[in-house]
Amino acid sequence: MGLKGSCIVAQSGGPTAVINASACGVVQEAMKHGEIEGVYGAINGVLGILNEEIFDFREESPDDIEGLKYTPAAALGSCRYKLKSLEDSREDYARIMEVFKAHNIRYFFYIGGNDSMDTADKITRLSKEMDYEMRVMGIPKTVDNDLAFTDHCPGYGSIAKYNATAVMEAGRDTDAIYTTDTCTIFEAMGRNAGWIAAATALARREEGDAPHLIYMPEAAFSIEQFVKDCKEVLSKFGRIFIVAGEGLKDASSEYITAATGEFARDSFGHVQLGGVADILKQIIEKEVKVKARWNKLGTCQREAMHFASKTDRDEAYLCGQMAVKHAVEEDVTGKMVSLVRESDEPYRCTTGLVGLAQVANAEKPVPREWINESGNFVTEKFIRYATPLIQGEVEVPIENGLPRYIRLKRKPIPKKSPLR
Repeated sequence: MGLKGSCIVAQSGGPTAVINASACGVVQEAMKHGEIEGVYGAINGVLGILNEEIFDFREESPDDIEGLKYTPAAALGSCRYKLKSLEDSREDYARIMEVFKAHNIRYFFYIGGNDSMDTADKITRLSKEMDYEMRVMGIPKTVDNDLAFTDHCPGYGSIAKYNATAVMEAGRDTDAIYTTDTCTIFEAMGRNAGWIAAATALARREEGDAPHLIYMPEAAFSIEQFVKDCKEVLSKFGRIFIVAGEGLKDASSEYITAATGEFARDSFGHVQLGGVADILKQIIEKEVKVKARWNKLGTCQREAMHFASKTDRDEAYLCGQMAVKHAVEEDVTGKMVSLVRESDEPYRCTTGLVGLAQVANAEKPVPREWINESGNFVTEKFIRYATPLIQGEVEVPIENGLPRYIRLKRKPIPKKSPLR
């Protein structure tokens, strides 16, 4: 018999195409268990708990809850509010527990990345310290795919699929007018890890296809080697398509965007404030002497549900569902649901559990052996890893030629513990 009481689910950090699928998994599974008396959502993550801005999922229509499976971004509302240590943010943590007690919250499901898992871990410890019985579970979310102790992370498969497609299509543009726009640089998200940049390799099916070169933070970037690489590709194909992770670092582990060298300043001596693609453009035009342009997708790439991976969506839902099952049926607390790969061909993946504290204090880079020796492309090991994650397409309802996404009502429930 599980712990009796209500549950609350919250979302945190940068949204993804499938973070709502995880919330749907939590809500639909929670409603199957009689022990869970109320199924609540926090508006804007942990801020919603601190401000006691909570809504009742039982007041939402079942169709809208089901619609979370094909709706991108964070339908509950997200935040980037970082709680510090228990000592430094004691007041905030005490407030969270005060709200939980007021609404008899006995289950807390937090969907997010490293910082969210750290917050959930601290709430787990505080609840034990205060002798308040509850179950706290983390559900992984990040497009960066840099959470440790999970084979991959919900959100990654969809951004990988979208970026690979964008590179495939933009590469055809470069093919078509290489006599004028000879080089294209595609800047990918990923400040400290190159998983998103690496995924664009999936676009390359023939030797001349884009991308020709991929640079990631895990392999030290050298301007001299970069110029050599570009000249070799230009000699072979007459054009160059480059993918660069936004967090490229030199041999001293300094971001190249923070460099003070020749290419970090304009002709007036002003420090360049652009991203890595702009710096690479300057290098190419000066040293390789061809015209270059750059593309940067921004937030649209992490919300692209219209071409999301069905595998990613289904696994996101599974993580939410299993968080509830473990908490209610097995009395598990202080854990994050992880994805465990059983095989590549055929692809099989199941779930596991990992301690919240372990995830909070770790980061997973692309293994160096998955990057070629020159540091300018991935190896076949990465291709085998990533290919299964982009399979299938999510069926999205279309209305007047455009996707029809749902919007939750999020009607706040009465406050029982107003801020003093």
